[in-house]
Amino acid sequence: MSKPAARDRLADAAFALFDERGYEQTTIDDIAERAGVGRTTFFRHYRSKEEVIFPNHDRLLELIRHRLATSSHGTALVAVSDAVRLVLLHYIDEGDLARRRYALTSKVAALRDREIASVARYQRLFREFISDWMGDPTTESASLRAELMAAAVVAAHNHVLRRWLRGESADPVAEVDEAMREVLDLFPGPRSRPGTGDGGSTVVAFRTRQDLDALLPSLRRLIEEGPE
Repeated sequence: MSKPAARDRLADAAFALFDERGYEQTTIDDIAERAGVGRTTFFRHYRSKEEVIFPNHDRLLELIRHRLATSSHGTALVAVSDAVRLVLLHYIDEGDLARRRYALTSKVAALRDREIASVARYQRLFREFISDWMGDPTTESASLRAELMAAAVVAAHNHVLRRWLRGESADPVAEVDEAMREVLDLFPGPRSRPGTGDGGSTVVAFRTRQDLDALLPSLRRLIEEGPE
């Protein structure tokens, strides 16, 4: 069996030492020694012991940015859901490492702050994309809706991710897809600008105890009058 790569050995050594000694008491030299490499090798793979803990957020952000950039106006919400799934799959691929990180960040305040800052970067990226999709991002209403929607997108992802990390989700991908459907149902798409409609009819379905024949005259009158 081939020897694990130095990067993987460093990560395993770091988490083992964090468990044994605590995060603050573990040094970079301790990690390098446990992994059987030199200090130079450590810095070839990580800039700090904090970076050993967290995934490559810059790479993940770039993957999200690329997925969003390849969408059209009509497929924007599909792109948002795909981007959220990309992040979740990254954590799932990490497996036990992701769960060990979750346990550690739950105990160390400094790491928890770092994680919060990373989440804010994801939310800002989604907010900027959604704001552009909605059109006229300079208006207060559009800006607020973009902020709310981005926050809901990130909250839905984090809810499912935490359930998986705690071993409570057997199918996190299906769960995140359902969570995203619920989020997107909360936010109607951008309003059409005057003159951009196709001249067709919009039908709204609803339930009522009234007989259909009794409703038809009122419905016909509403259609003829059009929107106010």
